[in-house]
Amino acid sequence: MSTIQEVKEARAEGWMALPGVTGVGIGLCDGEECLRVFLARPSPEAEDAIPERVEGYRVELEVTGSVRPRTSPDASS
Repeated sequence: MSTIQEVKEARAEGWMALPGVTGVGIGLCDGEECLRVFLARPSPEAEDAIPERVEGYRVELEVTGSVRPRTSPDASS
C-alpha cells in the first residue's frame, strides 16, 4: 500500500486542474490520516471527480473560499 504522501503526490495535479480546487493537503479526519481537498466554492465537477476514498485513505472536501498569496510588509522595499 502507498503512503498517504505518495497518494497525495500522485493525485494532487489532477485534482488541482478541477474547477474550484485551490489546494490538496494531508490532515486528520475523525482521528485518521486523510487527504483534504480545498475548494474556493462548492464544485459539482470536483465532487463528481474526487472519490470519498483513495487507496484506503479518506478524502474530505472543504470549501475554504478563494486563496491568495499574502504580501510581505517588506515587499515594497
